[in-house]
Amino acid sequence: GMEKLVACVHKRPDALCRLICFPWAGSGTLRLAQWGKLFNDSIEVFCIRFPGREIRLNEPFAKDMAGIVNEVTSALLKELKEKPFAFFGHSLGSYISFAVALNLKKKYGLEPVQLFISGAHAPHSEAILPLKNISLSDVKDEEILAYLETLGGIASDLLHNEDIRKSLVLTCREDFRVFQTFSFEKADMDTPFSCDITCFNGSDDKPYDLQGWKEITSGDTSFYELPGGHFYLLEPSNEHFLIKHITRCIENAGP
Repeated sequence: GMEKLVACVHKRPDALCRLICFPWAGSGTLRLAQWGKLFNDSIEVFCIRFPGREIRLNEPFAKDMAGIVNEVTSALLKELKEKPFAFFGHSLGSYISFAVALNLKKKYGLEPVQLFISGAHAPHSEAILPLKNISLSDVKDEEILAYLETLGGIASDLLHNEDIRKSLVLTCREDFRVFQTFSFEKADMDTPFSCDITCFNGSDDKPYDLQGWKEITSGDTSFYELPGGHFYLLEPSNEHFLIKHITRCIENAGP
């Protein structure tokens, strides 16, 4: 299951740590997998490929968050046990990375050396509730496309291709359905993590409820706002900042 689940464009078997990247709704591994070429030899990058896209196009989409969490956990468990790892997630990917990390901690006592969160509310924030109550069947395809255009991150020439538009809308719907099955009740547990958490967001994106991330860990929580909108991380200068910052955090998190 690992080959179809993970895109690794630059294998580094001797790396000291793995960075596992979780992409945003509607997307595949194309962008974050390329980070594998940008990090130095101490970090190997895995990008998670969700079902229903790329080489998994013919597989049914995930039905819920638990399905994705279980698949990622079982496919990567051996790798996650053998050397330190960190998680990076953007938008929907942030919630999935958090859910996977929570599962690993509860079931196996495994924890990332650091969680890097991007463009996402704290997992127990009330700001998530209205999103979970949206009735997807009432949302028209045009509304989804219009929303994606306001967010940016999709080349406008792609949106002129009807097949691409249809596929994108379908994937976004299914990914959002997964998001709506995500829940985390902070009251149910003590502080789940002890690792540091870094939250990134774009200065022109909508504001996120980020302070709650402090309650998720006994480690340090830090916040960085970078210029740009929801897809600030696609800007080369911001990508450069992220790579440098993540590298420094991971190298400083050594035992």
